[in-house]
Amino acid sequence: MMSTMEGPEALAEQFEAARPYLEAVAYRMLGSVAESEDAVQESWLRLSRSDAGAIEDLRRWLTTVVARVCLDQLRSRRARREEPLGPWVPEPLVAPEGETDPEHEAVLADSVGLALLVVLESMPPAERLAFVLHDMFAVPFDEIAPIVDRTPDAARQLASRGRRRVRGSVPQADPDPTRQREVIDAFVAAAREGDFEALVALLDPDVVFRVDRGDLPGPPSRELRGARSVAENAVTFGRPFFPYMRRALVNGTPGVVIAPAGKTASVAGFVVRDGRIVEIDLLADPRRLGHVDIAALED
Repeated sequence: MMSTMEGPEALAEQFEAARPYLEAVAYRMLGSVAESEDAVQESWLRLSRSDAGAIEDLRRWLTTVVARVCLDQLRSRRARREEPLGPWVPEPLVAPEGETDPEHEAVLADSVGLALLVVLESMPPAERLAFVLHDMFAVPFDEIAPIVDRTPDAARQLASRGRRRVRGSVPQADPDPTRQREVIDAFVAAAREGDFEALVALLDPDVVFRVDRGDLPGPPSRELRGARSVAENAVTFGRPFFPYMRRALVNGTPGVVIAPAGKTASVAGFVVRDGRIVEIDLLADPRRLGHVDIAALED
């Protein structure tokens, strides 16, 4: 149990110690780096206005506050979406290959690939909260229940439904990152050369390719399915961008960043299984990629 110490400086130290954990919770809840940071900051503001001396378990208290803030944000997000704009891809966490960004270690713990976050986004807010808190952070259902205004048994059912969605929709990746990188590099090389048949051979027959451009003008966000459709798209639309492609870790696994003139234009995460690409999630909305540090990816 973590109890609060005396004095504002000591309280701030405890909060900063808990920040990586809180950001990990918020990122899984929201799939947005900026919104996650805002949710955690809101928890600090609420803590600073509270009677900290009466808080018996600070980490538990902060987890509850962050969860409530995220739940409100998810409900507001769903209410604003009158018409779907196309597939949604979360804001990725990007780091150079060969090293782990210390700021992202806790957020990436226990694997939080883009494919998983896409599925989490399809869940109703209360279901997502129950699944994330219980299955990813082992928060008991009797603590989750009051956050979602349910009984503990009802909260358990919410998490169970979320678990079934994940098991049925999130592809399992090959465990070897070196092999994953080899397949992705081969895909990029084949696309650069316009080798359609090589691309098809590297793609799972049922591959899914999501492109999220937000509400930017130009081509709409879209989702493509099938090896030949995705390969054709890569040859037709991808070749001009491949000279600007850089290797990176995207949510802890091999991916790519496209940065013409040193400015991030898009980030792609991949799921590789049995030597073939089964999913590509590409965020091509530069307004949601301002947190990506291109300089850190330079050779």
